[in-house]
Amino acid sequence: MAEEGKTVRKKIQATDRMNKIMADYFYGLNEAATSKTQKVAWCTSVGPAELLRAMGFAVHFPENHAAMLGATRLSTDLIPAANAIGYSPDICSYLTADIGAYLNGTTPLAKAYPGIESVPRPDVLIYNTNQCRDVQDWFAWYAKELGVPVIGITSPKNVNEVTTAHIDDVARQMADLVPTLEEISGARLDMERLRETVALSRECTELWKRVLETATAAPAPLTFFDGTIHMGPAVVLRGTREAIDYYKVLLAELEQRIAAGVGAVEEERHRIYWDGMPVWGRLRQHSELFSGLRANVIASTYCSSWIFPSFDENDPLRSMAKAYLELFIVRSDAYKETYIQEMLQKFRIDGIIYHDAKTCPYNSNSRYGMPQRLEAATGIPSLVISGDLNDLRCVSDEQTKTNVEAFIEQLEEGK
Repeated sequence: MAEEGKTVRKKIQATDRMNKIMADYFYGLNEAATSKTQKVAWCTSVGPAELLRAMGFAVHFPENHAAMLGATRLSTDLIPAANAIGYSPDICSYLTADIGAYLNGTTPLAKAYPGIESVPRPDVLIYNTNQCRDVQDWFAWYAKELGVPVIGITSPKNVNEVTTAHIDDVARQMADLVPTLEEISGARLDMERLRETVALSRECTELWKRVLETATAAPAPLTFFDGTIHMGPAVVLRGTREAIDYYKVLLAELEQRIAAGVGAVEEERHRIYWDGMPVWGRLRQHSELFSGLRANVIASTYCSSWIFPSFDENDPLRSMAKAYLELFIVRSDAYKETYIQEMLQKFRIDGIIYHDAKTCPYNSNSRYGMPQRLEAATGIPSLVISGDLNDLRCVSDEQTKTNVEAFIEQLEEGK
């Protein structure tokens, strides 16, 4: 086995372009909020962003901000402020970190983007509970604190097959948002503009899927850790031309790597699937741990959460409803197991890492026997690592390192 630390993850050259695009996005949000030239909507990450963009809102995603709090390792010190006002340490650490940041008057945006002092003040908050109930509670707190309206969609959970009844329900709820949004924005919904926005989101999602599927090549030209960074435009800029233009550039670079036989991890020997959330405050450390063992974490359920094949500009509201119901996190365990088996085969996976995130049960799939069932069905071994998306008090670096090294050694012996 390669000595840990000698193998590194190759930098993606398009990163600088992405950083500029994200900076423009945040400065645009700040301008909208401070100059009052554009209404600001806060939206959950897989909420109806297309609807908001079509109605002229500048859109802020608190989950994206919370991930930045985690990646900059600020979150652990901020979470106790939210705990002190009654939010349990066991609930979503995105929620507690973000509210804690507000209570402490801090944001990583201020350091990353000089001139930005705070997250943009919202005119309205819109949630979709397709991920979890926490987003509703999160936005409800801000609605009361800031005195702004909160509206949203309550989605079903544990869906096996997405039915017409499911789509009808969510589409109706989505349509019911429109009158309130029209009142706040001061303009009627232009269905032609909504169709255009949904079409842009569809093109973005198709390109993002192609980006992730470059990892079917051996060696894979990107890693899961790259994906967690480069999914930024797919999260905050879907429905825009900027996201599409960026993914065309990124895809071209990755295709060039494939043609040249260049892998993201030198001398790639083991191909790993990651299920669950990343540990945001340990992205670099985990990337170096796996690459040092000549293991490439090449695919994940998480990064694929921004692939929405059902977007259809010819039926925008219903197709949005269907797309947001088809998310992996919404589905039943039976569906999830079939999906993961298909991914294992598609990406030629040698082993699976399940991240059991302390405060994110909806994105932790190791608690009800799934690893054991999938290993029995596929013969592919797995490892469960305990941790959290944002609260680093739940993370044991030494234990993670020891367990991953032992797991890769197990894969090596099976070669």
